[in-house]
Amino acid sequence: QVQLVESGGGLVQAGGSLRLSCAASGRTFSSSGMGWFRQALGKEREFVATISYTGINTNYADSVKGRFTISRDNAKNMVYLQMNSLKPEDTAVYYCAARSKYASTFGSWGQGTQVTVSS
Repeated sequence: QVQLVESGGGLVQAGGSLRLSCAASGRTFSSSGMGWFRQALGKEREFVATISYTGINTNYADSVKGRFTISRDNAKNMVYLQMNSLKPEDTAVYYCAARSKYASTFGSWGQGTQVTVSS
């Protein structure tokens, strides 16, 4: 199991930027796929971005493609989400998640960090 703690959320104006960080603990981090998800008030949680355990392969939701960048530093047990050109519709609680190397679903989740984008 991987334990995850997100940070970096806050209030930003539309067009601004934020970088979310996810600190991971646990021996399996470097072999785990990682992802960012978000949940807006009154909506279901949705996929934002994923990154393979090597960091080579990434995948993004269409709504954030070209604006958000996911990255990881396995030496520091960290995952990041750089968010640029933020829009009010990006407002949500953002969650970091880990998927074990041979698992099909994300089994470890952080507590979330709030991102609010004002218009």
